[in-house]
Amino acid sequence: MEQGEQELRIPRHVAVILDGNGRWAKEHHLPRKLGHKAGCENLEQIVEDAARLGIEYFTIYGFSTENWKRSEEEVGALMQLFRYYIGRLREVAMANDVRVRMIGERSRFDQDLIDGLNMLEDVTKNNRGMTFVLALNYGSRDEITRGMRRLAKDAAAGTLDPEDVTEETIASYLDTAGMPDPDLMIRTSGEQRLSNYLLWQLAYAELYFTDVYWPDFHREDLIAAIRAYNQRDRRFGGR
Repeated sequence: MEQGEQELRIPRHVAVILDGNGRWAKEHHLPRKLGHKAGCENLEQIVEDAARLGIEYFTIYGFSTENWKRSEEEVGALMQLFRYYIGRLREVAMANDVRVRMIGERSRFDQDLIDGLNMLEDVTKNNRGMTFVLALNYGSRDEITRGMRRLAKDAAAGTLDPEDVTEETIASYLDTAGMPDPDLMIRTSGEQRLSNYLLWQLAYAELYFTDVYWPDFHREDLIAAIRAYNQRDRRFGGR
């Protein structure tokens, strides 16, 4: 850490909505796909920064279930970027001892992309540093629906007593099972909504919104978000 950052209380889990790639491209008179490319390039550096700051879990909203509604051209360009950056993220993860995990429904992706995501998780599974979580084809309502279907099946099969269902039980059926809930959620580009992102998990998170577009969101902006988090009075249950 740099001077003046040692006193910061680093949140254990930071979740980010990467927003503003398209608007960044428009302001730079570039096609939208180059905005997404700039966003991916920036993500490489932010993953390194987050790992070096000591964040334990870093979750990014990379592609939502609603993003399939975008133009065929834009979705195709995003898929190509994912294919390319799987290899890049592998290099970044291995260089920084980062473990990669994906949440979301991967079955809708083409098989080569599924294979790449599976490979990324497998080759980094023994890394002991930060866990970098990719939310791809992810939507919180879809996640909860899928989880509750599994829970209902277990209840119907007699392996789960409905009377024993607790908040912890429900959490165990979600894509994020085994992970701590986010302490801090950051959204770039000035939008102030959750957009179907980690609705269960963000129940007690601090929310931080910045006007900075994602391609321009750098280490100093991450530090600014953590400083704001440090200034919040985090009390639960009246404590």
